[in-house]
Amino acid sequence: MNTATLNAPKNTQNDASDWKDGKRWLWLMSPGIPFLGLAAFGLFFQTGWGALLWAGPLLIHFIVPVFDLLIGEDKVNAPESAVPKLIADNYYRWVVAAYIPSQYLITIIGAWLAVYGNLAWWELIGMAWSVGAINGVGINTAHELGHKKEKLERWLARITLAPVAYGHFYVEHNKGHHKNVATPEDPASSKMGETFWAFLPRTTIGSIKSAWSIEANRLERLSKPALSVHNEVLQSWAMTVVFFGALTIAFGPIALLFLVVQAMYGFTLLEVVNYIEHYGLLRQKTASGRYERCQPHHSWNSNHMVTNLVLYQLQRHSDHHANPTREFQALRHFDDTPQLPSGYASMITLAYFPPLWFKVMDKRVAAHHGYDMMNANIHEPARERIMDKWHRSAHEDKVIEDAITIDENDVATEHGCTNCSYVYRDAEGCPDEGYPAGTAFSELPIDFPCPQCAVREKPDFVAISKAKQAA
Repeated sequence: MNTATLNAPKNTQNDASDWKDGKRWLWLMSPGIPFLGLAAFGLFFQTGWGALLWAGPLLIHFIVPVFDLLIGEDKVNAPESAVPKLIADNYYRWVVAAYIPSQYLITIIGAWLAVYGNLAWWELIGMAWSVGAINGVGINTAHELGHKKEKLERWLARITLAPVAYGHFYVEHNKGHHKNVATPEDPASSKMGETFWAFLPRTTIGSIKSAWSIEANRLERLSKPALSVHNEVLQSWAMTVVFFGALTIAFGPIALLFLVVQAMYGFTLLEVVNYIEHYGLLRQKTASGRYERCQPHHSWNSNHMVTNLVLYQLQRHSDHHANPTREFQALRHFDDTPQLPSGYASMITLAYFPPLWFKVMDKRVAAHHGYDMMNANIHEPARERIMDKWHRSAHEDKVIEDAITIDENDVATEHGCTNCSYVYRDAEGCPDEGYPAGTAFSELPIDFPCPQCAVREKPDFVAISKAKQAA
């Protein structure tokens, strides 16, 4: 399978200029989540029923999985002729941004309740878990905003991450994970035989290190110190410090303890989804020593409708990794991508119990690789056990020939990304990434990633002829 598969979906409806999105109003389910939390808190104030404070975990770990099972899958793809109009519709942008105000409001109410609510210990745990769940799902809102091209939406992504204290995700995900996905170098790609509880500290620490390294290197190219106001990681963390600090001043130190606890649960929701998305999948190295391009078979997918509505179709993960800037409402299902047995909401609960997770998923990873486990991303302490149980091939590691070559005689001054609309122009350079105007394409490092989608690197760019430039 190659990337071209993603340009020719099999399950697209017949093109029609009057096609309408049948899920248009159902997308409000995602920004509706914090409103449900506010409603549960409001009922608690009216009735005193402490069980209402457990609405967040109940929704994520029970209600959504049950409705995924009852409603089933949705494999509808928008016809390509309808996509430009679908993407131009600002309604979908407002749907995403609508999550933020109520997310902040429920976090503030939660901090107040933690201090002044006279809650029993079990009510306090449920309330912190509920607020953390809402902020954890909010990371997916930040994820969607962070892949947008407009600076305002990218700033909103960082604002959304502040209540969960995970601002570095904005840098690491876009410039780290999308570049290194499904490789041992990626802290956010889990390995076959690795429990979620082993993955969690590895990805948490690794993502911070990765984000800092990426940003420090960018600032070094700009001749600016890493410890400066220009550091986007520090900018994002500062938003958390200001927000947490303001609530601590307003309500006292107990509020800070609550905010830290709910943030810890919130970001573990992100990381358990990361654990699911690429478990055991591995990009192979090419003859040049580079990893092959990210392909559709490097991500686990699901079409379970309710979770897709809640998570802006994040479960159509192969299309997202192939086209990170593609709007959520236009993401596509493909028959030949690895499929999970259920939606993410069900799978995250399963991931908390390693024996059950391995029983369900390891056989799927092995089958996906044709039982040639040399092609799987394996947790080293579990390698011997996995090879003994699942490996049925005598093949050595495969080496894939590069399909992309660079024309050394190319003198074009413009080069286009083969995935998205980004064009590198020598005259303009890429100042935000530390390559000033006048930097020739030939002077860029071999691992220069597309600053817009991060899916393609320098060898994947194509020269734009001077005739096309003139046109």
